[in-house]
Amino acid sequence: MPCPLAKQGLRPNLSIMTDITRLARDEQRNEQRVRDSFWHKARKTLGRVPFSEDAVAAYYCATDSATPLGIRAMLFGALAYFVLPIDIIPDMIAGLGYTDDAAVILAAVKAAQMHITPEHRRLARAWLVKERAVS
Repeated sequence: MPCPLAKQGLRPNLSIMTDITRLARDEQRNEQRVRDSFWHKARKTLGRVPFSEDAVAAYYCATDSATPLGIRAMLFGALAYFVLPIDIIPDMIAGLGYTDDAAVILAAVKAAQMHITPEHRRLARAWLVKERAVS
C-alpha cells in the first residue's frame, strides 16, 4: 500500500529514525558518564595535559542546549573517552598516557569548532584560572 505522504515511487527511510534514536541513546549514556566524572578528571589532569582548555570548552558546548544533537553526541563521546579509565594508551604511562585522549579531544573540537562559541571558551578560561588559583 502506498504511503500517502511519500513521493510516488519512494519509500520512507526508517533507518534514519533508528540512527537518530541510537544517537540520542548513546548521547544520553555518554552525557551521564561525563557529567559524573568530568570535573574530577579535569582537576586531576590540570597542568599535566595541554588540551585542558579545549576539553573544558567542549564540555560547555556539549552541555549547551543550543548545540545540535549530533555535535553534542560527538563531544560527549570524546569527553567520555577522556574520563573513562580504559584507553588505548593507559593514562599512567609517563609522556604517552594522554596522547590518545588529546587526539580524540582535539579531533572532536576541530569537528565542532563552529559550535564552540566564544562564550564556551570564556567559561573554560575562567574555570581554568579559578582552578589554578585554588591548587
